[in-house]
Amino acid sequence: MPLKTKIRDVRVKLSNRRTERIARRQLAAELASFATPAERAELDHMLGRHTPEETREIREILNQQDIDRLRKATVVGLYGR
Repeated sequence: MPLKTKIRDVRVKLSNRRTERIARRQLAAELASFATPAERAELDHMLGRHTPEETREIREILNQQDIDRLRKATVVGLYGR
């Protein structure tokens, strides 16, 4: 494979990864707006209509957001005394 082709392929892959990261950050920001228990329950109900494969990325983001909220609440609880 010629060097120019390899360089082009690497550039395309890097560009695609950047685009995917931006899209994931945007999705995470949109999902973060479902913050109350009622909103989360509604979102979980909607996700329940789809297969785990279809909702994998969304559930990963939601789980990470839950972990981050718990961690933040714990830190605030420890230092807020």
